[in-house]
Amino acid sequence: MSYKVLDHATDAFIEVTASSLIQAFEVAGYSVIDTILDNSKIEEKNERHIIVKGKDLNYLLYNWLEEIIYLVITEGFAIKKLKIILEKNEEYTISAQIFGESIDIKKHGFKVEIKSPTFHEMEIKQEKQVTMKFLMDL
Repeated sequence: MSYKVLDHATDAFIEVTASSLIQAFEVAGYSVIDTILDNSKIEEKNERHIIVKGKDLNYLLYNWLEEIIYLVITEGFAIKKLKIILEKNEEYTISAQIFGESIDIKKHGFKVEIKSPTFHEMEIKQEKQVTMKFLMDL
């Protein structure tokens, strides 16, 4: 379960590798947080619950990344830990418990602002492992 930043001229291009789809979505969320803040200094003081839906896995990934960005950048919530449940009914749904605290720029630092995820070059492969690739517009 890991991620790496791939070479890209202007945006953050992330590749996630995990043993399951749930872990891949968790790691994708952590990659967004790590891109924006110093995750090592965040404490689990507060808890939030969110639900994210998508008509397919690509839309679910896009909406998931967008929600993480919104929580961190817009609402100022520094996320330390994610616990997700992934369900497939008529559409895919992530139900997530999110633990963290209000952002303190002096404590958490600020690396870069992510504007939004994109569908450009997004890829999800489910083989022996799950691999996700996605671009985030900086």
